[in-house]
Amino acid sequence: MANNIKSEEEILKKLRISKLNPMQKEAGAAIGSTNNTILLSPTGTGKTLAFLLPVLNELDAEIREVQAMILVPSRELAIQIEQVIREMGTGFKANAVYGGRSSARDRIELKHPPAIIIGTPGRLADHLRRETFSSAAIKTIVLDEFDKSLEIGFEEEMSEIFELLPNIERRILTSATQNVEIPRFVGMKDAKKINYLSKEKPLLKVKTVNSKNRDKLESLLDLLGHIGNKPGIIFCNFKDSIQRVSEFLSEKNIPHGTFHGGMEQQDRERALIKFRNGTHRIIIATDLAARGIDIPELNFIIHYQLPLKEAEFTHRNGRTARMEVKGTAYVLKWEKEALPEFIRESAVQKLESNAIKKETEWKTLFISGGRKDKISKGDIAGLFFKQGKLDKDELGTIELKQDCSFVSVAAAKADDIIKNLDNSRLKKKKVRIRLV
Repeated sequence: MANNIKSEEEILKKLRISKLNPMQKEAGAAIGSTNNTILLSPTGTGKTLAFLLPVLNELDAEIREVQAMILVPSRELAIQIEQVIREMGTGFKANAVYGGRSSARDRIELKHPPAIIIGTPGRLADHLRRETFSSAAIKTIVLDEFDKSLEIGFEEEMSEIFELLPNIERRILTSATQNVEIPRFVGMKDAKKINYLSKEKPLLKVKTVNSKNRDKLESLLDLLGHIGNKPGIIFCNFKDSIQRVSEFLSEKNIPHGTFHGGMEQQDRERALIKFRNGTHRIIIATDLAARGIDIPELNFIIHYQLPLKEAEFTHRNGRTARMEVKGTAYVLKWEKEALPEFIRESAVQKLESNAIKKETEWKTLFISGGRKDKISKGDIAGLFFKQGKLDKDELGTIELKQDCSFVSVAAAKADDIIKNLDNSRLKKKKVRIRLV
């Protein structure tokens, strides 16, 4: 068992969470008392915390090797889980590894092995093959969003990982999808299933918007005017389609971000940061954004292009109407286009046009210092309040990374902040501040 681990109450306080929800409580009890657990719950219901608390509780502070491995289908989810563990402040080291980042950087960080390693199956399999770190102490494995990993073709790498981990005692699988076949290599015997998929209240409304034009761009503009200035995702099937929609919205001076697999990892991360902090209220994305990324509750999603499979439709819709909050999924279709069979009930939405807000209320600033420089959110807030002379309602979200930070500020004050605070000192480091 773990030594000196912080209490659940202390961890929740650090995360600014008042209490666990029923799913998290039931999942924690099951994972803590059984070897094999399957957790089924909709996107955005807190599955990450549900499995992290019992996993952390089993770690031993005296063991200086990797003790738990978390497999995820995307880089964003790996980074997100690593961030949550750090914010929990337990003292246990965690590292995320994934494709698209330098293997050499991985090896440098893993010279001092973390207690928990998080990563995509391809990169984790590669490190196990190369014996970058010892696997002897790894007794817990988590397959987060395991159905997505299988769907995008990671089965071979996942199978190899299980072959290279001889001492697994606890298996935890999570999914937002029902009835997914679990591969035999996982070894899930007598598993305890926690199923919250069927218990959620159906608060989602699905509405169809008919477009007279095949390209649907003008209808999209009308729909955004009808919705008003609320946060949401416009889903496309291909990155070329995202580019086309983005260029159109840019021509109309509508602030937005984009998110797809063809973007550099840094650009994807920054797009999510700007979406989370309100710099952008709209993000245009592929199904990569349908799950496994950290974004706030959304009022709506738009299927600009119809999903090809029912699972994609379900996961896209799962980005809104979460945690008993109402939401709407708009299906934007050419009037001569037939809906797929899986879109069964969909009321036709008549649009009432409103003015679209074309100026952003917030802007995002980059700061060239982060956790490794011992900089805290309080340090940044203090600098911006005292020397930057911001009022409390002019400072938005602060996100700390290892070597940098991001801050949202009132758009009208962004230029003054850069002028007054660039090259200021935070702790002992002189930092650069610029617009993202």
